[in-house]
Formats: sequence, structure tokens, C-alpha cells
Amino acid sequence: MNYQELTEKELELYAKKNKDYTKGGDAFGNFKRVASILSLYPKLYLSNPLTIAMVYMMKQLDSALWMMSEGYDGEVETIDTRLTDVHVYAKIARLLNGSK
Repeated sequence: MNYQELTEKELELYAKKNKDYTKGGDAFGNFKRVASILSLYPKLYLSNPLTIAMVYMMKQLDSALWMMSEGYDGEVETIDTRLTDVHVYAKIARLLNGSK
């Protein structure tokens, strides 16, 4: 495989994922919505791994909510796979928070 082939595969994956995230809407909508939600918490420390796990979880939750809101399911990653990711990030966050 060469550089151009790798780039073409990345573009193909980007297009598929963008379709899942936006269904033709704003290509950066997920980032904007999550940023808007996080702006409610101005004292969060982005250097805290617990914060990052929860941000990743929020990104997945937002994506599932957007699909539900717009009445579609993803092709690359579905509502169910997004919710599974929420489970995974929630467990990681609990471990980072010191859950025993």
C-alpha cells in the first residue's frame, strides 16, 4: 500500500463516519454540541484523565442522541454501538475515579 492509497482509505472512512454523525448536516456538529455542553463546566481540568474519559463518553452519547433526534441509525457505528461505547467509557471513568 502506498501513501495515496492510505489517504483514499481515510477519506472513505471519513465520509462513512461523517454520514453516521451528521446525515448530511454540519460535519462538525458533534464537536460543536459537545463543546457547548462542556462550556457549562468552566472549571473542568482537561488534564484530568477522568475528565477525558467523560468527554469521550459525551461524544458517543451525543452521537446516539443525534441519530435518535434525526430518526436514523448509523451504518459504520449504530446507536447500539455508540451506547456500548458509553458503557465502556463509564467503566473507565469509574476506575479512574477510584471505584473499587
